[in-house]
Amino acid sequence: MFWLLFALSALGIFILIAIVKLVLRKIFNIEKEEKKLFSYNHINELHKKVDWGIRISSSIILILLVFYSIELQEYPAILSLIVLVIFTTIDFAVKAFFEWRYSDNPKQSILTISEMIIWIPL
Repeated sequence: MFWLLFALSALGIFILIAIVKLVLRKIFNIEKEEKKLFSYNHINELHKKVDWGIRISSSIILILLVFYSIELQEYPAILSLIVLVIFTTIDFAVKAFFEWRYSDNPKQSILTISEMIIWIPL
C-alpha cells in the first residue's frame, strides 16, 4: 500500500510540474527546449564545474552525516532532510542563474525556479 501511495504521489508531482511549465510557457512565451530524459545539460564549462562541485560536496556532507549518526547511535533525520533541501535549493538556484545569465533563452530560468518551488516543500 505504501508503494502505491508513493507512486501515485510521484505521478501527481510530475503532472503538476508539467502543467505549471506548460502554463508558464504560454504566459511568458518561452520556447520549449529539447532535452534528453535523465540528462543534465550544462550551459557552459563554468556551470559544469560549479555543478559538479555542489554535487561532490553534498555527497561528502551527506556521507559524513550518516557516519555521524551511526557514531552517536541516533539518527537525526530532520538534519539530513535540512541538508538535502539546502543542497537541492542551491543546485536549482545555480542552474537558474546560469540559464538566466549565460543561456540563449534566459526565460528558461523561470521554469527552473518554478520547478524548484514545487520540489523544495516536498
